[in-house]
Amino acid sequence: MKILYAIQGTGNGHLCRAMDIIPCLQQFGEVDVLISGIQADIELPFEIKYKLHGMSFIFGKSGGVDLWRTFMSSTIRKFIQEINELPVEKYDLVINDFEPISAWACQTKDVPCIGLSHQIGALHSSSPKPDEGDVMGKFIMKNYAPVTHSYGFHFKSYHKSIYTPVIREPIRNLVPSNKGHYTVYLPSYDDAHLLKHLNKFDVKWEVFSKHNSKPFVFRNVHVNPINSDAFVKSMASSAGVLCGAGFETPAEALYLGKKLLVIPMKNQYEQHLNAAALKEIGVPVIKSLKRKYEFNIDLWLNNDENVQVYYPDQTMEIIETLIKNHS
Repeated sequence: MKILYAIQGTGNGHLCRAMDIIPCLQQFGEVDVLISGIQADIELPFEIKYKLHGMSFIFGKSGGVDLWRTFMSSTIRKFIQEINELPVEKYDLVINDFEPISAWACQTKDVPCIGLSHQIGALHSSSPKPDEGDVMGKFIMKNYAPVTHSYGFHFKSYHKSIYTPVIREPIRNLVPSNKGHYTVYLPSYDDAHLLKHLNKFDVKWEVFSKHNSKPFVFRNVHVNPINSDAFVKSMASSAGVLCGAGFETPAEALYLGKKLLVIPMKNQYEQHLNAAALKEIGVPVIKSLKRKYEFNIDLWLNNDENVQVYYPDQTMEIIETLIKNHS
C-alpha cells in the first residue's frame, strides 16, 4: 500500500504527533511524507517527499496572529500551483493532519482524504465552544483543509471519533520532577513583552522564544532560543507551564502532571476552542499578560493544584482503525 501522510507545518504540534504516527503507518505500507507551512521549529527524523509553501499563519509579537504578514506570505498563484501539481491520485490512502494542499488536491481530483487532526476534534459539535463566537474564524478553520472522513484528537474524548492526545514516546519516557522554575512558551509574544510582564513575579521563568537566536538572562527571566530537547527537559522539571492555548504543549504538560496556565492567541479561533475545552477540565485561562490579569497569574503561581488526566498510548490502535476502514 502506498500512503501519503500530509502534515501542517505551522507550529510544532502536528510534527510532534507525526513522530509517533509515521512509524505506525510504515507498518502498513510505503509512506511518503508531505509538510506545508513555514512556522515550525522541529525537524522530523524521516525523509520528506514534499516540502511545500502552503498557507501558514504568522505569529505576531503582542499575543496574536499577524493577519497582514499571514496574508502577504500566502501567494494564491503558488498555492493553486501546488494543489494542481500534487499527485494525490497515485496513492492508495491519503491521511491529512490539517494540511491544505493535499486536502484541496484530493477535493479537486475526487480522491478520498482521511482527516486525522486536532482541529477535527475541536470543531466537532460535541466539543466545548467559546462564549464569544468568531464566524470568520470558524469558516476558515472548517474550510482550510476539507476531508471526506474525519477522526479527531482533543483533551477529552467527547465522541467515539475523538481520541485523547498522542503523547510522543520521549515524553512518555520522562520521569517528571520539580526544580521550582516555570517553563514559558508564548510564541506570539516577543521577548520585550515577556520581560516586561514576567519580571513582576518573584519566580524563575525559563522562556523559549521564537524571536531570539541566543540565550540571555534578565533578572529572573532566562530566555532561550527554541530547542525541542531543552524545552522538554525544562517542562519536565518545572513547577508549572505557561503557554498559548495550542494543543500539543498543553496536552504534554497535563500528561506530565504539571499545573498549567494558558493564554489563547488573538485572531486564532482554534486556540479559543482549546481554551474552552481546557477551562472545562479545570485549567485556568487568561486573555493576555496585561496588568489586569496579574492577580490571576499570582494566584496560579501560589496554587499547587493541577488537573489529572489519563492519556493512554493508543496510536497504533487509531492507525489500525483507519487502515481497516479505508484501505
